[in-house]
Amino acid sequence: MIRALPGRRPEPEAAGHGNMYQLVQLRWLAVAGQLGTILLTHFVFHIRLPLIPMLGVLAGLVALNIASIGQLNRPRPITNAELFLGLLLDVAALSAQLYFSGGATNPFVSLFLLQVVLGAVLLDRWSSWVLVVATSIAFALLTALYRPIVLPPEIPGDLFALHVQGMWVCFALVAVLLVMFVTRINGNLRAQDANLAEIRRQAVEEEHIVRIGMLASGAAHELGTPLSSLSVILGDWRRNAGVARDPELVRDVEEMQAEIQRCKAIVTSILLSSGDARGEQSAATTVRTLLDRVIADWCAARDFTNAVYVDHFGPDVPIASDVVLQQAVFNLLDNAAEVSPGMIRITLACDEDALVLSVRDEGPGFAAEQLANLGKPYNSSKPELGRGLGLFLVGNVARTLGGTLAARNLHKGADVTLRLPLAAIRLGEDETDG
Repeated sequence: MIRALPGRRPEPEAAGHGNMYQLVQLRWLAVAGQLGTILLTHFVFHIRLPLIPMLGVLAGLVALNIASIGQLNRPRPITNAELFLGLLLDVAALSAQLYFSGGATNPFVSLFLLQVVLGAVLLDRWSSWVLVVATSIAFALLTALYRPIVLPPEIPGDLFALHVQGMWVCFALVAVLLVMFVTRINGNLRAQDANLAEIRRQAVEEEHIVRIGMLASGAAHELGTPLSSLSVILGDWRRNAGVARDPELVRDVEEMQAEIQRCKAIVTSILLSSGDARGEQSAATTVRTLLDRVIADWCAARDFTNAVYVDHFGPDVPIASDVVLQQAVFNLLDNAAEVSPGMIRITLACDEDALVLSVRDEGPGFAAEQLANLGKPYNSSKPELGRGLGLFLVGNVARTLGGTLAARNLHKGADVTLRLPLAAIRLGEDETDG
């Protein structure tokens, strides 16, 4: 049975992974910045710092980042508790570094504000307030508990002037990091809004498809009786002596009977496709067998002799044949033949483990508005009501199977390409054995 491929992550899960990714990136920047500051202060300005414990704190931050990357690689969602714990550990590491480098007298104590802003953006309300309390307590403790910085005699100026300079550096650093972080978070939020808008659009389209299916099923039920009546009447006409003596009338009756049978077959297909057991219609076949048969059936049903079929697929692949997929191919070919009765070119290919079916016509091409709204219902240049559903249905089949539908105008005509991942239609081992 044809099965839809799994889609993108749900929004809360994607947001959690995105937030943790931002924390990992900022932590790497913090490690690099602190390492550079410690080495510059100790070896260039000759301000003696306890290198071993301060480098040990940096090693702890590196280990925390490696653990966070491991969380990103797991499929389960990143929870608020995990983000909260990571930020608390960042606050503890910053507190330790400040303890070894002057405490609250260190101008970089303002980096606590960066942790508060991160918590306000990334965490739930309760955990944001807990982080505010934690940073406030850490700041208060650092006013009394710290190892003072001893300036060497060769450094000119007083301590207050150096403190002001350090405050300027800290301000610039926090401003740059906040702009980088908030810009990225805004980008994530815009992407999430776009994803939600796309999900809403798909929900509306799927609801539209359900309504179309219900109407088609009801119409099929209603059409069954008049079609059977017409079939009986045409059978009586054919046996009528007056009709039997006129070869032209006999031929007309036979053509009408053939069309009635075709209508009944379409009605039967609609009724089968609308049932709950649609998967029971799936049958084991191959890509080449299915497409060869579907294209041949379409050419015979439409009496279309101007189709050029080119097969570049390569080694055949076992797949599941399904009525919905066959109907999507029919719609694709109908759309091309309607605008280009003189010739259509059908190309079957395989690209990166995906089935690619391209239909090229010699019609007038698509209007710019049609290309922009490809796959939307009633997207047609024809004024008749109800037109423009063919490519809409093809696009929904493609999206359900994890594929795509694309169109482009050529120098003469247009090219519409249906791309389906073989993983969505390939037969599993149990199905192949069966």
